[in-house]
Amino acid sequence: MDGGETVVVTGFGPFRKYLVNPSWTAAQGLKSVGLGERVNVNIKEVPVSYIKSQQMIAELWRTLKPKFAVHLGIARGSSGIVLEQTAKNSGYSDKDVCGFCPEGHCCVEGGPEKLDSVVNMKSVAKRVKRAGMDAVYSRDAGRYLCDYVYYCSLYHGHGSAAFIHVPSSGSLASSDRLVPVLQTLIHIMMEQLEGSSPST
Repeated sequence: MDGGETVVVTGFGPFRKYLVNPSWTAAQGLKSVGLGERVNVNIKEVPVSYIKSQQMIAELWRTLKPKFAVHLGIARGSSGIVLEQTAKNSGYSDKDVCGFCPEGHCCVEGGPEKLDSVVNMKSVAKRVKRAGMDAVYSRDAGRYLCDYVYYCSLYHGHGSAAFIHVPSSGSLASSDRLVPVLQTLIHIMMEQLEGSSPST
């Protein structure tokens, strides 16, 4: 493909004590190291706001038409990486940084109650464990902005999205340690997306 494929990587903007959100630092790190010659990495900082994030996610799918979108968020209190399989449409009752809660407490009026990534996160978690890295599989992204953004992206991207919760503490919380692991994870996801069999 001329010019390569586009992969969008997002991290969140400032949130509570995180004046610079570690998920955004990780997204910037991925932009620096790249995802290989054939991949154009496009990064976006998503505000911790239901309305703004919904607009931004719809817009990036419409204008950039990425092959894949990877959304990063922080798992507070966690020292490991969590791979989210599923996003939920309803149950959003916590207010965002603007003090706002979505109307009807849902992402998309009339949308399916849950959406799954086309990537099998359980399989990705098993592969990275075999490679000596740790990642946990999850089906509950937390009913806040992480879950909300993931649902919006799965909805607009027809399942071609992933959500990775990155740690807020522990050795992997440092960008230098985290970025190479994320790079490996995304390569495995894209390999699966292309339907190629694992080479190892």
